[in-house]
Amino acid sequence: MSTPACRFAALTLGFFCVAAPALHAAVNFEKEVLPALTKKCIDCHKAPFEENGKKKEPKAGLRLDASWAILKGSENGPVLTPSAPDKSGIYEAVMLPKDDDGHMPPKGDDMTAAEIKTLKTWIEEGADFGGWVGSTEGMPLGALTATAKPFKPRPHDLFYASLEKGVKPLSDDVLAKAKAAGAQVAAVKVESPLVRVDFLTGVSKCDDVKAAAILPLKDNIVQLDLGRTIITDAALQTIAQLPRLVELDLRQTKVTDAGLESLIGMKQLQTINLYGTGITDAGLKHLAKIKSLKNVYLWQSKATAAGVKQLNAAIPGLKASIE
Repeated sequence: MSTPACRFAALTLGFFCVAAPALHAAVNFEKEVLPALTKKCIDCHKAPFEENGKKKEPKAGLRLDASWAILKGSENGPVLTPSAPDKSGIYEAVMLPKDDDGHMPPKGDDMTAAEIKTLKTWIEEGADFGGWVGSTEGMPLGALTATAKPFKPRPHDLFYASLEKGVKPLSDDVLAKAKAAGAQVAAVKVESPLVRVDFLTGVSKCDDVKAAAILPLKDNIVQLDLGRTIITDAALQTIAQLPRLVELDLRQTKVTDAGLESLIGMKQLQTINLYGTGITDAGLKHLAKIKSLKNVYLWQSKATAAGVKQLNAAIPGLKASIE
């Protein structure tokens, strides 16, 4: 029987749950994983080279053309944690929704379901490179004896992990009803019950009624994009019922100062985008009462520099901007 987490992954990410496979030979990295990386990833993640007279560095400082380089990781830290795909950025990146900035590859053919499964299995089995070394260009002394660095979660990851406690994966029925209302739902992280919701494929049809259709998902929503939809202040009363909402996009909607008052009780809200709205300094006074806020975007709104200055002063560490 499939688990709720499996059913959720199948609906949102397009994969199917299968019974546990019989015992099999360990995945051979060079024969089974490397070909997919070479075809779809290594062009952007290899040793520095010159192109049209300009030096090209690997994106994010990550090289995938050598075992020692993969173990080294990127400029942001380790990307591989043996036996833990959910803590391995190399796996997480291919599982992210296509519209996520961190999805890999950003252009061209995505890895197939079979290739992703093989990558996951390889990591679960301990991420053994066998005898494969790859490129030795730029390899530091002793690199071949290096092992993967221990996983160190980022503050952002720790915060989301704290929000996951006690949250159950969404059922097929709940997800299907949200989809029927025009909502797109995707996990924010591999195997996480927390989700991102948007109406990007039907912004002109998303009104207050359709926005209310996300309420059955309320305990799981941490990111909500209602930008460019036709919602009114009534939708903000729906949004106020999302206890774990962290990021809210209301850009280019008709929400008003009065509507923002509905959000005052939100405890986790950190980012709100009000670009291109009619929000004025009066609305900022409501936002000043949401002490969890860290970022407020007000470009092309009716807010003034003086009002923004007062808002920033009201919440320590807040970055509110009209530019």
